[in-house]
Amino acid sequence: MCRVTANAEWLVTVGEIYLVIDQGGHASRVMAFDAHGVVLARAEREPELQHPTPDRVEQNADELVLSVEQALADCVAQLGEQAARVTAMGLATQRSSVVCWDRRTGEALSPVISWQDRRARRWMSAFGAQTPRIQHITGLLPTPHFGVSKLRWCLEQLPSVQVAHREHRLAWGPLASFLLYRLLTEKPLLVDPSNASRTLLWDVRTRDWSPELLAMFGLDAAALPRCVPSRHCFGHRNIAGRAVPLTVCMGDQSAALFAFGEPQTDTAYLNIGTGGFLQRTLAHDNTAMPGCLLRSVVWADEQSATYVAEATVNGAGSALLAEQKALAISPQQAEENLPRWLATASNIPLYLNGVSGLGSPFWVADFTSRYIDGTGRATTGEKLVAVVESILFLVQVNLWQLAQAQQPAQPVRRIVVSGGLAVLDGLCQRLANLSGFPVLRAHCPEATARGLARQLAASRFAQGAIKSASWRELSLQGFEPQPNPKLQGRYRRWCQALAQELSQKNGVQLPTGFGVFDPGESEGSHMIEKPSGESSQ
Repeated sequence: MCRVTANAEWLVTVGEIYLVIDQGGHASRVMAFDAHGVVLARAEREPELQHPTPDRVEQNADELVLSVEQALADCVAQLGEQAARVTAMGLATQRSSVVCWDRRTGEALSPVISWQDRRARRWMSAFGAQTPRIQHITGLLPTPHFGVSKLRWCLEQLPSVQVAHREHRLAWGPLASFLLYRLLTEKPLLVDPSNASRTLLWDVRTRDWSPELLAMFGLDAAALPRCVPSRHCFGHRNIAGRAVPLTVCMGDQSAALFAFGEPQTDTAYLNIGTGGFLQRTLAHDNTAMPGCLLRSVVWADEQSATYVAEATVNGAGSALLAEQKALAISPQQAEENLPRWLATASNIPLYLNGVSGLGSPFWVADFTSRYIDGTGRATTGEKLVAVVESILFLVQVNLWQLAQAQQPAQPVRRIVVSGGLAVLDGLCQRLANLSGFPVLRAHCPEATARGLARQLAASRFAQGAIKSASWRELSLQGFEPQPNPKLQGRYRRWCQALAQELSQKNGVQLPTGFGVFDPGESEGSHMIEKPSGESSQ
């Protein structure tokens, strides 16, 4: 039996191991942590990411499940006899990706339609007039990146989904729900708050599906999973001959926020992988914030909830991969050479980055990416540096917006960065130079897995299953802001070019203060390790 309570009597359990599943856009990872945050084993499999058309991004649902199961098996095999000490599991997934399946058999009736997918953007654009009401209920904006438009597309376009709907066999919703159903013995139809919210059908106040939005979008609530807290007994999976409970489920970016401990309101957290996600915790769920940002729930249990102001950059790692392909160089070549290119590039062009559409604060689903300003002389390396800088320029615009979501007398004072691209010193130093804030980076790119493990350990503590939740803290490398007039100049020219492009081709009214960012006096935090140098280019 799996119990999740907050008031159980404390017990001492020595040597617990937690398995965490991190199903991301390009990989399914499984890691084993002990109760102090030490990684004991890890495994990874890469399900194929498909792009049938420029605006479609999807994965084969069965292949994705298999990749998770294989990574689980690999990780458990690495543990050997220690696998008998696995006492709990957690799951983190891509939040806005959705699937349709047969609730009787578990058969997938659709591909996994990625959060990057924009196939239903025209249908979604019809709800522009309802934006204030949608944002009031969900905290989000009506964009095709969220699940509702993808679910509607499946109902209208896929005969298998239509038949299952008529025969009351249809289940649909976030990828997390599909994986819970396929991985756990009980075949549950459940969803946690952070994943449910990304459908654009979830009411942030009631923490349940919104009848008003379901009626607005013409969708059936009966096919949706039941909403439960982030900490819940979702079901069990057999691990080394024992039924191990899965007791925490979260969105990937939600989990990443907790990798460094309890999130601080004076810190902006940037997790930069396939996309770039910038979050700042809100003191209250009704904190005033710019309308172009998202108000997201990242954790909710019976006692409390954590909300953030969130900004998104859709084209981060995905933009680099797209340009690597266009420039005919392999990801391995780029990985080996990009640190050097970032340090030595001298003729850096500008790149208008619309990969997977422009996210906040613009929300333009269709935007053609292209190089401008000096590309005739630029080398392959300099062009990829331009892509990296375009990611940071988009982050910078959103930092200005995020800083407006002020807590009382609590300005943003630092940036904590994580994710696969955060390993690049040249990226982190440029971020510090451009923003004027100290940038702190952990020596661990796997923030989602670590944050999920931390919440899993905290949940075990809340249950009374362990007496002490002493967690090994990550060491942080500091990057102090340095003058870089050339970088600032490229940023200003990039802002002007993007403003002109959006105005002429998309009719977009840019947010007030676009292209301007003055953090004022930012307090430097204690730097455990000084950054390596960077070119003044």
